[in-house]
Amino acid sequence: MKTEPLVVIVGPTASGKTSLAIELAEQFNGEVICADSRTVYKGMDIGTAKPTDEERAKIPHWGLDLVEPDQRYTAAEFKKYAENKIREIRDRGNIPFLVGGSGLYVDAVLFDYQFGEPADMEVRQELEALSVEDLQLRCNTDGIELPRNYMNKRHLIRAIEQKGLNDKRRSKPTKGSIVIGVSTDIAELKKRIKQRADVMFEEGVLREAEHLGNKFGWDHESMTGNIYPLCRAYLEGSMNLEEVKEKFIVQDGRLAKKQLTWMRRNQFILWLPLEEARKSIASLLASEQ
Repeated sequence: MKTEPLVVIVGPTASGKTSLAIELAEQFNGEVICADSRTVYKGMDIGTAKPTDEERAKIPHWGLDLVEPDQRYTAAEFKKYAENKIREIRDRGNIPFLVGGSGLYVDAVLFDYQFGEPADMEVRQELEALSVEDLQLRCNTDGIELPRNYMNKRHLIRAIEQKGLNDKRRSKPTKGSIVIGVSTDIAELKKRIKQRADVMFEEGVLREAEHLGNKFGWDHESMTGNIYPLCRAYLEGSMNLEEVKEKFIVQDGRLAKKQLTWMRRNQFILWLPLEEARKSIASLLASEQ
């Protein structure tokens, strides 16, 4: 029995990868699995730029609205979820599209990362009290390979908790994977980020943030990134609307750079401009039929 390929489309925030995936999934009987560490949270719709209701009506989307904002959700949980969805989609005779900008989520599936047991929260609190330098020393002392982002405290802590286990992975992507990265001119990317920021505020991201902050508080991991802390600053009167917008655009630009830094370590990604990516994937999928 023929196994449908796994189409993996990655790229920085606002690169156009989601629209591309939806268009191709419509054309080739696909279903989209969103690989995004923010869109897993319920109610965080505008601030995480989830696919719209119209987009979801066109193509089945998975990986959205999995947990409440006050719940933890890990890359290990996403890997298990995504692998189940890939099997289900293939069982329906459809093509799974794994799409997103969260590099760890994508790589966990693509290279079959092996994760250890859930974290001991008491040990985690002890580790969180250490500096980045202390955590790096701890890794070296215990013979644990430093994570790729060895300046990131959270990644260092997780490496220690996993005792290097999540460094056990395949050296090549899983068989049958088509891995494409959407490359975007920096000027065009900045333009897209600004346009998306305008849309978020027009659609009511401030109301969304206020509702989430009142219901769940502002200190959960889900609320500490993206636009929500800036919305809080506005709601509490420490920033005006223009300052919030400008800072968000700058922060989203920095996020895009971080995402690209992670993804460019993956030598198996074929980077193409949006239109060339569309043609390449369409040609590869057409040849499979």
